[in-house]
Amino acid sequence: MTRGAYHTNDYTNRFLALGIDQQAIDDKIIDTWERLFKGKDPALQIYFETADDMGYVVDTGNNDVRTEGQSYGMMMAVQMGDQDVFDRIWKWTKTHMYMEEGLHQGYFAWSCQLDGTKNAYGPAPDGEEYFAMSLFFASHRFGDREAPFNYSDWAREILSRCLRKGKDNAGHTMWDLNNYLIKFVPEVDFSDPSYHLPHFYELFGDWANEEDRPFWKEAAKRSRDYIALAAHPVTGLSPEYAFYDGTPNHIRGFGDFFSDSYRVCTNIALDYEWFGDETTPLDVIDRLHQFFKDKPVADYRRYKIDGTPFDEPALHPVGLFATLAAGGLASETTVANDYVKAFFDMPLRQGDRRYYDNCLYFFSLLALAGRFTIYSN
Repeated sequence: MTRGAYHTNDYTNRFLALGIDQQAIDDKIIDTWERLFKGKDPALQIYFETADDMGYVVDTGNNDVRTEGQSYGMMMAVQMGDQDVFDRIWKWTKTHMYMEEGLHQGYFAWSCQLDGTKNAYGPAPDGEEYFAMSLFFASHRFGDREAPFNYSDWAREILSRCLRKGKDNAGHTMWDLNNYLIKFVPEVDFSDPSYHLPHFYELFGDWANEEDRPFWKEAAKRSRDYIALAAHPVTGLSPEYAFYDGTPNHIRGFGDFFSDSYRVCTNIALDYEWFGDETTPLDVIDRLHQFFKDKPVADYRRYKIDGTPFDEPALHPVGLFATLAAGGLASETTVANDYVKAFFDMPLRQGDRRYYDNCLYFFSLLALAGRFTIYSN
């Protein structure tokens, strides 16, 4: 039987299935969007506009603008059908983050100050892949216009750069061309399990430049395998950095389950919702749910992937809970249902660290409502 919304155009609304009123679901999505992006609640706002038809998403914990946040903001805007916000974020990104010269010419600087000054001249591949996907969706939902709003051209250009920089500047591709796995940054030979988005790569395999499409289809398969490989066989916990064989890479202390790692659960669930592939490692979600089911949010920690806790609390506990709830998109166990119902009543995160938590929160909200959708041409 064919599964997945890509084939059926049928999206799962887990909230509704668990008895939550549709109007309440719709109201919560609008309210959350307006609090984060429309100034309805200044204490929660993460998106700000400038006088030159541009806008940016602030990492409030670090007081900078990152390709992660800009690309997340673009994805949120296209899912909400807000072309003005989408265009403002993309224009700011293209104006201030795009690198016109140097080693990483054609990529986007991963961090800028709020005035657009670059903090670094290196890229982060998770930003590039979200830029490309949101631009394709914008092309299909809004239609291409004059540059830089020729969305699909830019999406294909970004993906081509990701695979072809190595041919011009040896070794600086964003994917390893031999094993098809995304790198943490272009100059290293290890990955970040949370960067792996097989559901994006399947679509890149339909819409990228024709010569690159076989690569992306294979990358989707390899990433599903890698996600399973990197997750602990008992706890389901994934490290932030991992070698290509899936083992934790403890360089700079990033071989544990911490902030980046949270996204893996959502990525698995959304991949299965979109494509229903039988190789999607759904058992990782069940292991994560079992590991965390008796742990209060206030007690979330940094963990070794075998589950050994550190004395260090989780930096983004609301974000972690939101991603566990998103796992309920692909699981209907009692534990998964409990996560979904509790998440619907959970408030957004307050304070300086709110940016990352609330981005994960909004993506989970959209996914569980059946509103994180594919826009096809």
